[in-house]
Amino acid sequence: MFNPLETVKTIAQFRSSPSSAMRALWGVLKSVPGGGRVMGEAVGRMAPYSGTIHPEILELEPGRSRVRMSDTPKVRNHLRSVHAIALMNLGEVSTGTGVLVSIPDDARAIIVELRMEYLKKARGPITADCNFVVPENLGKEKQELQVQADLTDAEGSIVARAHAKWLVSPPRRD
Repeated sequence: MFNPLETVKTIAQFRSSPSSAMRALWGVLKSVPGGGRVMGEAVGRMAPYSGTIHPEILELEPGRSRVRMSDTPKVRNHLRSVHAIALMNLGEVSTGTGVLVSIPDDARAIIVELRMEYLKKARGPITADCNFVVPENLGKEKQELQVQADLTDAEGSIVARAHAKWLVSPPRRD
């Protein structure tokens, strides 16, 4: 059952353990009407620039993330299509949420490379699908994780592809 107080506590945990908080929050919100938008808002509070595209989380589990962005005037360019950097932002949100829910609670992840292929003009709502195999030792030793997200339009055409490299590390031992 949805408990707003628990949801607020979980959002507060984002700073100390983003992976744990993200899994816990999504566990509650995935079955609540509008939960994907609330989850997207929480992601935007954790990473404010990511929030500028107002992502909506559609699916989230280890090795999988599906995120949608609406086509609004704020994400458009002078050609009346979705701006290249808005698409890149969506690619980062999709790969990042997929990685964060895949690592142990005490592990850390940071993006170290992000590359895009722009395949056609993007118009309408755009959905980013990120799927990858989670390595067994992820978060136990420092390693780079290569992930990809395909960004599709409402017709299912791939408009862009994000290639991200995330550096995943075990907790710091100070």
